[in-house]
Amino acid sequence: MNDNALNANVGLKLRGLRLARNIKQADAAKDLGVSPAYLNLIEKGKRVMPFPLLWKALRYFDQDPEQFMSTLGEGRVDEALAKLLDEPLLKSLDIDPESLQSLSAEPKLAGTVAALFNLYKNTRTQLENVLAQLNVEERTRTQGGPGNGTSPGVRFDYSPFDEVSDFLEKHRNYFPELEEQADALRRDVRLERQITSGQLIRLLEERFGYRVLFDDPSPSGSSVVRRLDPEERTLTLSPFLTEQPLKFQIAASIGLLVMDREKLLERVLDAGRMRHGETQRLIKVNLANYFAGALMLPYGDFFKEVQRTRYDVELLSSIFGSTYETVAHRLCNLSDPKRPGLPFHFLRADIAGNISKRYSGTGIRFASGGGSCAKWAVHLAFLNPSQLTRQYSIMPDGTAYFCFAKVQLQPIEGSIVKGTAYSIGLGTHAENAKYLAYGLPTTDLRKDAIPSGISCRFCERTDCNQRAAASYRFAFAFDEYTKKDCFFSPILVHEKADKVEKDRHPSAHSLAVAANGTDGSEKDDSLDKTSRRRKGGDA
Repeated sequence: MNDNALNANVGLKLRGLRLARNIKQADAAKDLGVSPAYLNLIEKGKRVMPFPLLWKALRYFDQDPEQFMSTLGEGRVDEALAKLLDEPLLKSLDIDPESLQSLSAEPKLAGTVAALFNLYKNTRTQLENVLAQLNVEERTRTQGGPGNGTSPGVRFDYSPFDEVSDFLEKHRNYFPELEEQADALRRDVRLERQITSGQLIRLLEERFGYRVLFDDPSPSGSSVVRRLDPEERTLTLSPFLTEQPLKFQIAASIGLLVMDREKLLERVLDAGRMRHGETQRLIKVNLANYFAGALMLPYGDFFKEVQRTRYDVELLSSIFGSTYETVAHRLCNLSDPKRPGLPFHFLRADIAGNISKRYSGTGIRFASGGGSCAKWAVHLAFLNPSQLTRQYSIMPDGTAYFCFAKVQLQPIEGSIVKGTAYSIGLGTHAENAKYLAYGLPTTDLRKDAIPSGISCRFCERTDCNQRAAASYRFAFAFDEYTKKDCFFSPILVHEKADKVEKDRHPSAHSLAVAANGTDGSEKDDSLDKTSRRRKGGDA
């Protein structure tokens, strides 16, 4: 324990002894022969407690010196404050136990801080619930779009990440200014097809005057792998980065420096207004990563190899010495009007189904919040992580895609649990499958394609054995006497037990017709159709 911590501990414990005996600070100071201000500083750990005064205070509080000294290393923190140490928000603020311990010397203040923090958490949770409910109601109201006579409305869950995705899709994920800067830099330093981290480090040092350092992660267990410091002109990298990730991090750092020097962000944004304050900085991160891809996989050379290999991502990774994910990203950048590639959508998902990256170059829609359909190849790839998963998928509106995905594992210390496991998925329109090395033959697309959707909450399919929730697209209907293969698939009118029972006993229906004198089938059909529309339509 350092001197500051020792002083804080002594002062805190003396304060606790005084408060336990209901002695005012002014009275204790008078009895100990010191000023109230000096005793206050001691109790707050801001002054060293002289030993003669300490022994006098221990006798005054009737405290055993040996027992008192043995507890100095315990560092007791107020219970309410101690619980806050595990809160993610406080961890992000880097508040250590010693700081909380010193705060414990002020009981009323400590209680107030704990109460305010818990109030903040509860309020934030309630706000998130309200926004989620408003978003559901807004989507339900406007799900028909312009055709139902309603305006698109406001997306209450429209995050900065959604805004970045919309920005990239608006530009078709192609930025010629960055391509030109990356090509010019490659020509100037005469980079070869396969770039090495050593070449990029020399480029950073000679062209930009930056020193590259390799330091161990901080003792706190931080996961920072790269830190660019413009003031010190240093780039600090984790020594645990392997060659391919290392190259990308250095190239992205060069991208940031080029963007700052050439004011590329301002040129790309062109004074466009953003809804969120964080969006502009997130776009800058995305553009720096885009530059890294353009530097490592130059458009002209990459496009030529893409055409030759028929979009073989694994082979392209080997040719350019890059990761599968980097190549998959780069395939989504081929929107040069003079040399256009096939349109792709891109997804990165983890084993729990969370989507951490997404881009739609094919017009496919993604659900907000990161969820998606469990029938998609990007999720099914985890069933066979050593193989490429390929499939045709057909959406409820009849749009068909060809999708393929591959699992990328990055273990740490030989453990996947400590490392990362992602599935990288790419998809294009079904008719483009014939241009791909991974394409699957099909003679009947509607038969071979897997019925899928966007997400369970917004899927129009009334029969899906993988449903995880009822859809907002139709009223959820169930019948205790009828069971589908998935509980969340609604029971339609013609599937109900009473309808089946009626079909089994046509004589009863005939007697009803005879009694009424007319055949009510037309009327029944009309009612059936009305009910079906109310329940969400035919299957």
